[in-house]
Amino acid sequence: MDYMILIHADETAVVPNPGTPEFDEYLGAWTGYNQRLIDGGHWIAGGSLQGTDTATTIRRSAPGTQSVTDGPYTETEEQLGGFYLVRAADLDEALDLAGGIPIPSASIEVRPVKFRPDAA
Repeated sequence: MDYMILIHADETAVVPNPGTPEFDEYLGAWTGYNQRLIDGGHWIAGGSLQGTDTATTIRRSAPGTQSVTDGPYTETEEQLGGFYLVRAADLDEALDLAGGIPIPSASIEVRPVKFRPDAA
């Protein structure tokens, strides 16, 4: 079964500066996690999102009406910062995979994918 793992975190959290040993360690943890997913046959897709200052939201209140605004869907302390689409045997395995995400502080949501037209 396929699962979406959504990573919600404070986008103002300090990330080490590129070119420093701390950044190399930070990035190495993420690279290692991604490789674990790939090697285990779990990886389908994943990505890190740009900040909410780059978001544009389309709101539909009724059929045929919509408004476009700059910014995220909601204003919260934690923003959707990235995602993984993984294949796991069951929810327990998906939770184990999500639990390995190398982020010190976040809310990680795991949801089964209901339908994916390109799935085999």
